[in-house]
Amino acid sequence: MPILRSSPATSGETSGTNPPSEVLLDLRLAPGGPAESYVLVSQGPTITITAPDPHGLQHGIHTLIQLVAQDGSVPAIRIVDAPRFAHRGLSLDVGRHFFPVETVSRLLDQMAALKLNVLHLHLTDDQGWRLQLASHPELAARGSSTSALGDVGGHYTTAEYQRIIAYAADLHIMVIPEIDVPGHTHAVSLSHPELVAEPVLSPSVMDTIESFGGGVPISGHPYTGFAVGFSSLRIHDEATWELLADVFGELAELTPGPYVHIGGDEALGTPSEDYAEFVTRATALVAATGKIPIAWHEAGAASDLTPGTIGQYWGFVVPTDGMDDKARAFVDRGGRLILSPADALYLDLKYDDSTPLGLTWANGTTSVERSYSWEPTEVVDGIEEDDILGIEAAVWTETMSTEEDLQPF
Repeated sequence: MPILRSSPATSGETSGTNPPSEVLLDLRLAPGGPAESYVLVSQGPTITITAPDPHGLQHGIHTLIQLVAQDGSVPAIRIVDAPRFAHRGLSLDVGRHFFPVETVSRLLDQMAALKLNVLHLHLTDDQGWRLQLASHPELAARGSSTSALGDVGGHYTTAEYQRIIAYAADLHIMVIPEIDVPGHTHAVSLSHPELVAEPVLSPSVMDTIESFGGGVPISGHPYTGFAVGFSSLRIHDEATWELLADVFGELAELTPGPYVHIGGDEALGTPSEDYAEFVTRATALVAATGKIPIAWHEAGAASDLTPGTIGQYWGFVVPTDGMDDKARAFVDRGGRLILSPADALYLDLKYDDSTPLGLTWANGTTSVERSYSWEPTEVVDGIEEDDILGIEAAVWTETMSTEEDLQPF
């Protein structure tokens, strides 16, 4: 294995002759070029990585690591690389199953190696509330006792959440927190049953319960099944908005990045007029904290959505049921889109019928080729490249409960 030594030179040519057993690694910060870009040149005993910012240098180093052959050699090569999109994310669902700080930190290491720069933490769901808040400690204290399938629960203290943010920042990764409302809120009923409507047991909910078990959701009792769309906050109760003002306000203070995600997906237990009123008011509440709101694409149906809200599209590569119209509405109101087409980028889907973990609801099994072979500008008609903030894969954890389950990602 060659010895990689960082040169003190920051500009100009390196000097001296290295023994055959050594390689001189010359890292240079130089103005010019897109953010996070780099140029890697390997020639003879010298490898030079030049970038306009430290994040670009980090990307170049990871590329170099990938180039090292088994015998320790590095090919003579010149690579000019820059990101196509500013947002290259991974969403981790810690609501269905909780993962401790150490697991998230190791996942962040893997993300950095793959040049991803956003960790979207899905912090709440029907199965658990995973973040302790000083303003409402009861939400986590009572809402985090269990996980999907009845597995052990857990939550992050404020200090642990800040540890994740700090670790991510050292890797040039931004954390976006999501508090999913008004649906996916059954866990809120464990501490505030008065603010959560009775579960709506639709045929689709009952079909999921029949297929996967978990029992019928009962307000005020932990839910460990897979059904979605049955829960809803009480939209017209001002106590709901007092709680959300505290939650979003504290979350904004804890999170240094520019975004707070309000969820808004699969709110099937909320009447459509109430839903539109809710996401309009919720995005305005986030904007009032100084953050930019993000919402899943369903929120695009609200005509008065806060201008500039970012939409996150989770429909299929070929849109169905008007999902593309809702996504396009964010751009029409001055926002941009994050694309997370489920049948391409939901990494928890089964690879094939023999895969032990994962589900198949998004157009069946999803191969690596299917995840790779799609074009972001062709998903939503009328959306140009500049309208796309970026792309984001997701790992939903109904069936994933351990770090080993997450390792393929």
